[in-house]
Amino acid sequence: MLRISEMPEIELVLVPSGDAPGGVGEPGTPPIAPAVTNALFALTGERIRTMPIRLA
Repeated sequence: MLRISEMPEIELVLVPSGDAPGGVGEPGTPPIAPAVTNALFALTGERIRTMPIRLA
């Protein structure tokens, strides 16, 4: 996790639409674990297949 001082600037743009409200929230959360485990695999060569993430 980044500290607030390490975060890049984020620009939020709301696009007008006639559709029903939806899609605003935290859709980026679910892919965090796979991204971290893939990064650990690239670093160590060992696949992580259980949660919580623990290196053997």
